[in-house]
Amino acid sequence: METPPELEAVAGEQDDITISTREYEDETVIVVDFGPISGKPSVDIVGGTAIVTADETHLEFDVPADASDVTVNDGVLTISG
Repeated sequence: METPPELEAVAGEQDDITISTREYEDETVIVVDFGPISGKPSVDIVGGTAIVTADETHLEFDVPADASDVTVNDGVLTISG
């Protein structure tokens, strides 16, 4: 599974945001850590688009076709598939 380009662009612009990809035997997990932010990030899925809101950051990206789950927990966005 490829990291959505919109997430890579935001991580490239903001030093506090890090992205890592973990490959397991039967699953790929993309982890986006938003770093120290004052508000809790949230994610909404509308159709095939994920909308992430964190502090003053509003980010939309197409959910990868092979993703099975998109969640936010403790400031970390996780895309599994």
